[in-house]
This record gives sequence, C-alpha cells and structure tokens, in this order.
Amino acid sequence: MPSISRKGQLMPASPIRKLVPYAEAAKKRGTQVLHLNIGQPDIHTPQVALDAIKAFAPTVVEYSHSAGTESYRQGLAAYYQQHGIKVTSDQIIVTTGGSEALLFGLMACLDPGDELIIPEPFYANYNSFAIEAGANVVPVRSSIDSGFALPSIDTFRAAITPRTKGILLCNPGNPTGYLYTRAELEGLSALVKEHGLYLFSDEVYREFCYDGAHHESAMTLPGLEQHVVLIDSVSKRYSMCGARVGAFITRNAELLATVLKFAQARLSPPTFGQVASEAALHTAKSYFDEVVKEYTLRRDILVDGINSIPGAVCPRPKGAFYCVAELPIDDSDTFCQWLLESFAHKGATVMMAPATGFYSEPAPGRKQVRLAYVLEADKLRLAVECLAVALEQYPGRTRDAHPAGKMVRN
Repeated sequence: MPSISRKGQLMPASPIRKLVPYAEAAKKRGTQVLHLNIGQPDIHTPQVALDAIKAFAPTVVEYSHSAGTESYRQGLAAYYQQHGIKVTSDQIIVTTGGSEALLFGLMACLDPGDELIIPEPFYANYNSFAIEAGANVVPVRSSIDSGFALPSIDTFRAAITPRTKGILLCNPGNPTGYLYTRAELEGLSALVKEHGLYLFSDEVYREFCYDGAHHESAMTLPGLEQHVVLIDSVSKRYSMCGARVGAFITRNAELLATVLKFAQARLSPPTFGQVASEAALHTAKSYFDEVVKEYTLRRDILVDGINSIPGAVCPRPKGAFYCVAELPIDDSDTFCQWLLESFAHKGATVMMAPATGFYSEPAPGRKQVRLAYVLEADKLRLAVECLAVALEQYPGRTRDAHPAGKMVRN
C-alpha cells in the first residue's frame, strides 16, 4: 500500500486535543468535564463584533484581497500605533489565524534543515509548524524554578549554528504565562543583530497582563526593522477563536512580498471573520479592563489552589491565561488520561494538557501539566478540589514533584 510521508509520520498529535475521546466518554457517563486543557475562554465576544456579523448581508460573499480587506488592515495599523507599534496597513497581511501567519513566516524564512531556536516549554503547535516548514527546532530550556524566565543570552548564543535562521518567542507565553521584560528582549535584540537572525514574536495575548505589568512588543526594539516578524490573532483578544483571523506584520519589504505569494496561493482569509474582526477594533477599553480583572481573579484561584496541594508547584504567571504546574505524578500523559477514564469527584473531573507536548522531547514534561484558567471562578474552585482529591487517589503518585520544596514565585 502507499506509504505516509515522512512529515506525516513526524507530525505530533496535539497534547491539547488528543484526550478529547476520553473526555467525550466521560461526559457520556454523566461526568462533568472541567476543560482546563484548551485556551477557549468563556468570556463573551464583544457585542460590536456579533452585531457586525448579523448586519453583514451581501448578495455575494466574495473573496477578499489576499492580504486582507484594506479597511481592516487600516484599522489594524491604527490599533498597533495606539500600542506604540509603528506600522502601516501595507506592512500587514491578514491570515487565517495566527497559526497561518507563523507557518507562512517559517516557510518564507527557513529552508529545509534550517534551525529555529525556541525557549521551552513552548506552544505545542510550534513543533508542528516547524515540521510543515521542514525546519528543525532547537530548544533553549527555561526552568520552573525561575518561573520560566528567559534563559541567559549565553545559552542562546551557544545554540546558534550556521543553520540557525531565527528565534521564536511567545510573549506573554503559552504555556507558561511568562511575560518577558524589556531587558530580556533587548538582550535578544543584540544577539539577533549580531548573527543576522529573524525574531518571530507571537504576541496574541498582548492585552492580558497582570499585577501592573505591561507588555513590551518586539516591534518597538530599535534597529530590528528588517529582523522582527510580529504574529497576531483576534482569537484570544476578543474571545473569537472561531473567527480564524490573524495577522503577519513586518517592516521587511522583501519578506512581506514573499509571504504575500503564500497568501495568494491560499487565495484569501475568511470574509466573515474579517467583518467581525474589523468591528471588534471598536471594542471599548472597559471590556479589556473587566477581562483583565476577571482573569486575575481566576489566575489567583487556580495558582493559589494548586500551590496549596501537597507536592504541587505552580509559578504565578503575569500574562496570558495559562500556567504550568509540576505535580507529584509518575507521568502526566497517564495521569491526564486517568482523570478522564477513572476519576470523578462530586460528579466532575478535570481535563488538562500533559506538558510532554510542550517540549521538543517529552521527558522534561513528564511531571508537568498545562492549565488554562478560562472557566468561571466556581468551576475553577471545583477543579482545584478535584485535582487535590485525584492526587490522593492516583496510583502513580510519587513524592513531591519538586524535592527542593516550594519555590519563590513571581
């Protein structure tokens, strides 16, 4: 019979979605599944976006420009300028989600066998995008002991080879929620200029920063006009994951023209998604004020709750809506499946993402899980209670996840 491609064989299953059949079976048994495995917020989509979709009544739903609707790109440029990011509408290509933006960027910048340095743990699909582009991921590991702060610049320098083409950051981070400081970004900036690398900056969680912290965009680093690629999306910002609209932004004209060819090959981004996304640009600031307040509450419930469980450790993130916890377990894949197959407390169980899929190879994530605090407060309290009881009952429980004891948290 015909063989599957090498790329197809290498493509990993999503750690976020691979346990869905077990969750579905649990629901059929009558168990409430608390979904902390996926970044699907229950925050309401801005009404202005929903109204725009309802009001959109063309007689023909046409293709848009391959770079995206001009009026939307102009609106995006104005939005970025409000955040100190000076770009014009012709430096933006609208994409089918942030995923397509990053994939286009990797295909345009890296040849097969080229290397991409990424601090890990990292968003699981970065592995998949690199495989699709034929690139090799070179991980630079951060530590839970430091709350997943950026590794030293010397560590990055040591990872650079003649095949290195770029560095990829997610800021604030998925899966850790770490928010990179200006000093950390400036350290990378010098390295990028020195070695002539691309700096891919995934900034889809820009609005979600806590405890008075502020987001620093890589696009504001001086001297990197030809180096920085900004990846963005409306999915999380406006709680519009199903719109599937993202953006590829760069001041590098040659790179932009190259990516446009990939955009032309896939024809155009979604029309309805662009209608909603353009309208969402008019969302009131009060919306984000309330969302940040809500996520701060949820973060504190989840992180404080996990840290109250004997043997569990969870740094306090300053951005996004994820955290990585280290648990006293033998194997996170086994534990997360066991929760869905064999455990219930008060008629409920917790679905989490094993952290094995957020590293370049699974070993560092064996005792870690990623959790998304995207559910309302009472459900998060129940999730923490379920997790505490589950860890008492789990057959593969080990001694404390962190032998050194509880760390100083961010």
